[in-house]
Amino acid sequence: MAEMFTRGAHCNWCSCRSMLSGHEVDLDIVDVDTQEALRQRYGHKVPVLVADEEELCHFRLIPERVRRLLEPD
Repeated sequence: MAEMFTRGAHCNWCSCRSMLSGHEVDLDIVDVDTQEALRQRYGHKVPVLVADEEELCHFRLIPERVRRLLEPD
């Protein structure tokens, strides 16, 4: 499972979702402003892509790191 931490209802990582489409990756979009702890942890570097509790990238999409989500375990 992967999570994308962002602000508000708008996700500016459409390219990430595009890369993941067609693959069996569960991507949840999480608004950091809904919880103070998330705002403090991720608010200064959104959007943030996290998989299995590991931060893969933030501020901008790094395709090599997104591909980790697509590799079999």
